[in-house]
Amino acid sequence: HFTLQHSHANISQCLSLSLSLSLSLSLFLSFCSPEPQLKGIVTKLYSRQGFHLQLQADGTIDGTKEEDSAMFNLIPVGLRVVAIQGVQTKLYLAMNSEGYLYTSEHFTPECKFKESVFENYYVTYSSMIYRQQQSGRGWYLGLNKEGEIMKGNHVKKNKPAAHFLPKPLKVTMYREPSLHDLTEFSRSGSGTPTKSRSASAVLNGGKAVSQNEST
Repeated sequence: HFTLQHSHANISQCLSLSLSLSLSLSLFLSFCSPEPQLKGIVTKLYSRQGFHLQLQADGTIDGTKEEDSAMFNLIPVGLRVVAIQGVQTKLYLAMNSEGYLYTSEHFTPECKFKESVFENYYVTYSSMIYRQQQSGRGWYLGLNKEGEIMKGNHVKKNKPAAHFLPKPLKVTMYREPSLHDLTEFSRSGSGTPTKSRSASAVLNGGKAVSQNEST
């Protein structure tokens, strides 16, 4: 009888210890969070051309003199690599294989931009996956003198069109965006945004894009 009681006591202690360890592990995991936490910034991107970059609800990308509608999440997704996401729209800025800028609801390889500090302290953003094949020259995010978005392969890094000055508003923590493959989405050459805004040849909200290199 004593042995049986002793055995029950041991089992009870083991169960109690196991439950305690399980709770401790759960608490540990909840504090550590299984998803990586990334420290990024909410910022405005001021172009050397005199405009704030903005990403409108309909997917249009352009420059504006209005500061209030031009806030972005700058999320680090690699070494000096960022995702640029509109704070209000939650759409990502992306560049396709033809150099056109578009917006995407999903984070894809076309949403990755290399962030480089230019010699005049301005920052440039170039596509991580597309560049000139022969020269290796990067394709850059850029605005012309009218505040219109330009084709990435017509923007030179030493010109004002490519130069942006981040104006950080606050530091914040982000969950790492889930990377989607480009083949997951339908690709269209019509120049009309699809519902997912992830088509290959989406022009800037259906607007013409400036081809002026010298701006």
